[in-house]
Amino acid sequence: MHRLTHAEIMRIRRTQGATVLLFITDRCPVGCAHCSVDSRPDSPRITDFALFEEIVDRLCADPVSSMIGISGGEPFIERRGLTYAARRIAEAGKDLVVYTSGVWGAAADPPQWIHEVLDRCRCVYLSTDAYHEAGTGPDRFVGAARAISGHGLPVVVQVVDEGGALARAEELLRAAFGPAWQAHAELVPTKGLPHGRGAALFVRDRRVAGRQLGRCKLADSPVVRYDGRVTACCNETVLMGGGPAALRRNCADGAEVDTAIKEFGRHPLFRALTTAGGGPLTTHPRFGDLADRRYTDICGLCWAMARRAGSNEDDALLRAIGLLGEGRRG
Repeated sequence: MHRLTHAEIMRIRRTQGATVLLFITDRCPVGCAHCSVDSRPDSPRITDFALFEEIVDRLCADPVSSMIGISGGEPFIERRGLTYAARRIAEAGKDLVVYTSGVWGAAADPPQWIHEVLDRCRCVYLSTDAYHEAGTGPDRFVGAARAISGHGLPVVVQVVDEGGALARAEELLRAAFGPAWQAHAELVPTKGLPHGRGAALFVRDRRVAGRQLGRCKLADSPVVRYDGRVTACCNETVLMGGGPAALRRNCADGAEVDTAIKEFGRHPLFRALTTAGGGPLTTHPRFGDLADRRYTDICGLCWAMARRAGSNEDDALLRAIGLLGEGRRG
């Protein structure tokens, strides 16, 4: 069975239509101060399982996508939903990638249902840093890492790169696997996201003119929440109901979810953001005044453009800019 590395997963995520992220729950017992989706122990979780199963079945039936990620919140608190999704994704022949804090890890062997989920994965992302460790403790991280690796899976350890976080993560991996830890895991430094509770911790002061912003690598990586909300990208604020409505659809059944994903994939603005980039799009007359406005990142420019573009899919100039960008990218 082929196991996926972080580099392979990022390559797949940047391929149009190849992946979708299933946001399986808002709930998480860890309570990290930097949580970008403001997950809490009492946050909402799956209540309409008929809708959830219909959503999963629709995602599995998509002939284009090859990889489905599952995140939250903490996916492993949703035993019923996670076991169903993992089984169906594996049966559909798609690659399953799960993102977890490892809160379920402990000195004792995890329950059998967790092993069954891990056995269906191609890779597991395990997060640790000072924020996670305060809620999970080192023993749970070590136990989760060992359990994941015990299934022959790559353990991708995501770490908010601040202070001594990377050194501490390596220390924990040595505790889990010994000096040859790199045979079992890889460390991936990340930046704290200014969303959710993270907005109070991670302030981005540097601003760049719209004309200088490049491509958005994830504008065509849709996220589907357990309750039928679909977003064009993985921006957490959008998923939680903020930002422009054009980036979000609230769907009542699996068919509407399928339609929303396809509409986002065809949307000329989102396609052009991934191919040409934000800067070239400011040459469009509709967005010309945004060229000299300054933004902290591509999301700010995207939001300004999305509010103007709406759901319009008939803008020939937008499509032309996107096609030119596709040619340069290829």
